[in-house]
Amino acid sequence: MNRREALFSSLGIATAMSASTAFANQPSRRSATLQDARRLQDSTLLVDQLDGSAMTDEYLDMLESAGVDIWQGHGMSSFSNATTMLNFFDKHAKRLVLVKSVRDIRQAHQDSKIGYLVGWQSATYLTNETDEWGLPPIENLRTFWELGLRICGLIYNNTTVFGGGSLDPTLGLSRAGRRLVEQIHKQRIVLDVGGHTGDQTSYDAIAMSKGVPVICSHTNLRAIADNPRNMPDKMIEQIAASGGVIGVTAVNDFHARSRKDEKIRLTPQVGLDKHLDQYDYLKRLVGVDHIGLGCDFMYGRADLTRTNPLLWPPDAYSAVPPAEMFMVKGYEKITELPNVTQGLMQRGWTDDEIRKVLGGNWLRVYEQVWGA
Repeated sequence: MNRREALFSSLGIATAMSASTAFANQPSRRSATLQDARRLQDSTLLVDQLDGSAMTDEYLDMLESAGVDIWQGHGMSSFSNATTMLNFFDKHAKRLVLVKSVRDIRQAHQDSKIGYLVGWQSATYLTNETDEWGLPPIENLRTFWELGLRICGLIYNNTTVFGGGSLDPTLGLSRAGRRLVEQIHKQRIVLDVGGHTGDQTSYDAIAMSKGVPVICSHTNLRAIADNPRNMPDKMIEQIAASGGVIGVTAVNDFHARSRKDEKIRLTPQVGLDKHLDQYDYLKRLVGVDHIGLGCDFMYGRADLTRTNPLLWPPDAYSAVPPAEMFMVKGYEKITELPNVTQGLMQRGWTDDEIRKVLGGNWLRVYEQVWGA
């Protein structure tokens, strides 16, 4: 029996694909209602480490309803984009604020405002201004840091000048990529690997990051679904060893679609138990201090994604699914987060453990990288 099989066995799982059934058959170890879950969320500084939903009044309403304090989204990737975002913050100043520090985060929470945290899923934006030799001006990270960039991924699925994407897992970090990682750490930006970034490139970046916590903002488990977008146990363990955190997504494909399913147009939608299994597996593998939320909701944008098979290939993603099948059932939008909290409570997780997952672990990493 190998290590992975031993882990599944210890959790009462015969095979990866039977995980949900095995967990569902275990008796609940704690009684909890949705009201209990909402009370717990209300007493927590809640961080969604990755949410690509459209910036609209409607989505702000949903975030407030869910009790989300910090929303990490895209942006500040160009001056025109930055201007649009800053205007949006000005328009919604009574309920939304751009946060650039842990102090800003705590102040936003105290003021009952949603804090918007800027992150990039890929550093490809830097390649928009390459020199005559095709080299990106990596030092421009300083400018984007001033605009609010605090978290930076390396690559989005496809290989770039920096290294291999998740669709090219054996390609390592390039010389330009190594320089980029150095600059990310110099600017005290949180380094985001795995997920969209290829395996070997991620391992190389982690190896360069001695003494600095590294994260994966949004992913799921390759041990449960052999999807190139998901993370193997070895990488999860290395991120945890750095002091980092793995954000768990609600994306249905990453729970149930494997490489062998590339001829299946739509992945059958799985339920909340399958999602909760991800937390239990991670807790047993690396401990509760390395688990967070990285929901990856695309509210208001889901119908615009996955149209390019080179970027979203069928061995990793369904063909464009209807919006109601984009996420796991029971966790299809951020307002259903209490379902997850209740599920963890019913599986025996303590309030303190759940608070770490809901935001405490992310705050610890921010403080370590940015300073208090």
